[in-house]
Amino acid sequence: MRFLLPLLLLLSAATVLLPGCEPKEDLVTTDSSARLEFSLDTVKFDTVFVTVGTVSKRLWVYNRNPRAVRVSEISLQNQPGITYNLLINGDAGSVARDVEIRGKDSLLVLVRATIDPTPSDGKPFLLASDLRFRTNGNDQQVKVVSYGQNAYFHDRDEIKANTTWKADKPHVIYNSVVVGPGVTLTIAAGARIYSHAGSFLVVKGRLLCNPTYQPTGPIKPNDPNLVRFEGDRRETEYAERPGQWGGLEFDLGSQGNVLRYTLIKNSTLGVYLYNPFNEQPRPQVQLEKVELRNISTLNSGYPFDGAALLSLCGDVTANNTLISNCEQYAVYAVQNSQVQLDYCTIANYTFGTRNQPSVLLSPEAPFKAISGRPLPALAPRLTMRNSIVWGNSRNLEELAFMNGEQYAGNINISTSVLLTKKYNNTGPLGQAKNGNILNPQEGPTYLFYSTPSRPRGKTLDYQLDTLSPASNKAVALPGISTDLLNRPRLSPPDIGAYERKNP
Repeated sequence: MRFLLPLLLLLSAATVLLPGCEPKEDLVTTDSSARLEFSLDTVKFDTVFVTVGTVSKRLWVYNRNPRAVRVSEISLQNQPGITYNLLINGDAGSVARDVEIRGKDSLLVLVRATIDPTPSDGKPFLLASDLRFRTNGNDQQVKVVSYGQNAYFHDRDEIKANTTWKADKPHVIYNSVVVGPGVTLTIAAGARIYSHAGSFLVVKGRLLCNPTYQPTGPIKPNDPNLVRFEGDRRETEYAERPGQWGGLEFDLGSQGNVLRYTLIKNSTLGVYLYNPFNEQPRPQVQLEKVELRNISTLNSGYPFDGAALLSLCGDVTANNTLISNCEQYAVYAVQNSQVQLDYCTIANYTFGTRNQPSVLLSPEAPFKAISGRPLPALAPRLTMRNSIVWGNSRNLEELAFMNGEQYAGNINISTSVLLTKKYNNTGPLGQAKNGNILNPQEGPTYLFYSTPSRPRGKTLDYQLDTLSPASNKAVALPGISTDLLNRPRLSPPDIGAYERKNP
């Protein structure tokens, strides 16, 4: 018995040293036939502005072998015009060596790119390279493709003299741009403005978007002469994502602003008139043939809900304007804001849950005070003619007039298609009058050609359907003879931003 304990200890030590006891997936194979598999055959960076780093692209590397492999080198060769950076197992650089992947396991590789400003024009250019993996003498490659583009960069700029932004290269806004008092910023036809997260174009002077563009006939929705405002994330998954940048802000004293043939998309606030203490001269904006799309402050940290058109004691007129797919309000007019909408379409479809109506009037601002100074409660004013207010809100209520009985005389809606149950009467706030069409049934006739709930093709289209109840129901308005796409208004005209095409 006195030899039993030492013998057991000896046997235990020997067992630990046996090669078969090491997990098979931890044993590194030296077999030259061991190969890796990849989640992508090409890592693609959509158009990237020069000098601006891209988001990180993910590439999963799979080891399908039962044993571990040691990747002796992972490298992405930099070349003139572009610098790559890899992040592997927490280590950053352009090369990683002796990286082990256990059997039946995977490795995450993050790739970033920064493009140098080499070409001088604003046209996109292509840069390609190979991400190399060397394992047991074998080389495998994954293509990395980057599209670069030069741009004008505006970082905390304050515009102090009359300026024109040309359309030869995109404009990229960082940390907001301010148009100073008494100064006019003119944005030429076809200009593209991309704003970084949280950035605004703040106008204390005057903004003229596309002031001289005069098409000779009908245009297409993607007409190259449109001025476009959107976020600076160019990846496909961000193409229609709301809340990516701030918006256009018009402050006290900003008058004579005109936006024509302009698209504003993917911001937290679309057109924002800021004059909370009702001072003079009030901000003033005119929209003509404008589209606002995908506007929302959700998950952005704002203390109030977003709107495509938000006015605090400002004056807004809009005609032939489309507001669509906002996660919150489309039009939010507070205090004594004055809003006039003619031939406008509000098609506020959302992919999530929306609790806000598309149109809200309120005598109170969305916040109670600024720097301890209380904000005044004042009566807003709304005039709406030949327009559509529609959406897919849960309770089918797209109009709201907070304390509306106090300013019922300021609300004038006529010959419009409205989705409302609360105001489906002829009372002081009721809309069953003035030629309005309330709550038309969807199916077998439909209001719009293509919506998220009834898609046709790959794109949404808020032009009128063939038998739309809005067809031929408008009243001609002086000075407005064409629609959003510059097509002639017929007689009688159609309600909304679009005149239906002839069969």
